[in-house]
Amino acid sequence: MTSLLTPGAAQGDGIRIRRATARDAKRLTRLVRTSRAYEGPYESMVAGYRVGPDYIEHHEVYAAESGEGQVLGFYALVLDPPELDLMFVADAAQGLGIGRRLIAHLAERAREAGLTEVRIVSHPPSEGFYRSVGAEPVGTVAANPPAVLWDRPELVIRF
Repeated sequence: MTSLLTPGAAQGDGIRIRRATARDAKRLTRLVRTSRAYEGPYESMVAGYRVGPDYIEHHEVYAAESGEGQVLGFYALVLDPPELDLMFVADAAQGLGIGRRLIAHLAERAREAGLTEVRIVSHPPSEGFYRSVGAEPVGTVAANPPAVLWDRPELVIRF
């Protein structure tokens, strides 16, 4: 059995990316609400946030899952207009390459849908990750109170 914390765990060992289903809603919501990236001043953005079954059924939502069935991360791609709406990796899975695998899957799915680029409005602490996978900054999205009290980097990833 592969431990979630084993270095290199994202390199082959049974982790797969699959289309999320309505039955994943509670697990994805828990992943969002418990993310350490949204502690402190960012907490208001995910307080009460819910990834509902209807959202999963109407959007392209994909989950990275361990061989044991544990959700390690997920992303949601909106096709029109093309945008990465959500992307989260479980705190315990950070640094294992799950995010990079999700982005590679996103790129494949976007190309299949005929897209040449996808917009990303990034959580400020995540901007470095998106730049490291090839996203380019194109601007800033202004704060939108009451939930989002800070400006966010806007990036584009091209395929």
